Amino acid sequence: MRAMWSGAVSFGLVSVPVKLYSATTNHDIRFHQVHAADGGRIKYKRTCSIDGEEVDYVDIIKGYETEDGELITLDEEDLDSLPTASGHEIDVIEFVPADQIDPLLFDKSYYLEPEAKAAKPYALLREALVQTDRMAVVRVALRQRETLALLRVREKAIVLQTMLWPDEVREPEFDVLDTDVELRPQELTMAASLVESLGADFDPTQFHDEYRDAVVDLIERKRTTGETRPAPVAAKADEGPDSMTDLLSALQASVEAARATAGGGKPAEAAPSEEPAEKKKAPARKPAAKKKAADEEEEPATRKRTRKPA
Repeated sequence: MRAMWSGAVSFGLVSVPVKLYSATTNHDIRFHQVHAADGGRIKYKRTCSIDGEEVDYVDIIKGYETEDGELITLDEEDLDSLPTASGHEIDVIEFVPADQIDPLLFDKSYYLEPEAKAAKPYALLREALVQTDRMAVVRVALRQRETLALLRVREKAIVLQTMLWPDEVREPEFDVLDTDVELRPQELTMAASLVESLGADFDPTQFHDEYRDAVVDLIERKRTTGETRPAPVAAKADEGPDSMTDLLSALQASVEAARATAGGGKPAEAAPSEEPAEKKKAPARKPAAKKKAADEEEEPATRKRTRKPA
């Protein structure tokens, strides 16, 4: 694993130098959208909803639309004026009982690795959290944004668990929950009996993504039976808007289109002695070379997960 952040856990007069690693990974299989006829990648363009023109990336700014329909735009200077956090300390605010933390607040998980010289204070903090059954509420700056997080223990590692801010958790506003429901003692006893009959110690290794497994099997079966074709060379050779090849191709296409329009006949091949293309009649559409290359659009293959005991 590669460390994504380095700093120190600070509580009281103790400082523990650590490195931060992502604790989870996504194994979803992602498909590209391709043209069924030739396998070429499907791309999307950034276009303006008012004039329909494709917009260069440098001409795009951020905008916020208010509830009453007003648009407020923010340029780079506005964004640069916002406060950013760049500290390298994980400051412990308080230690709280583990059962007081609602798992709904959990966001992303990261492992903390101590430096060699900090192995003892790291172990001391870990064991103190275990013995007291508490978690440390901390503040940390990640990607120039300060966030609320927890320090909790998983086996021998301390985990930094980032959290949602309280106002990011929605309340369940369901009218049906306010309805009085009468539950008879016999029904409660039977329900409790059913729960006990299905009781078990949780073992996450007993569960797996059956849909992803089926996708992997399908892809492998198509590969072994020869249901493949070479990936289009054009998709790999795409170098974006700065490519000299794309620029020359666009200029050549513009010259031919201009000649066809002016002469009313078939486009002629370019000759070295001809006038520059800009002196001819311009084509109706803008050259593609001046447009920002579109990013590829991808679709997740695993939209639905089904988990059953293996």
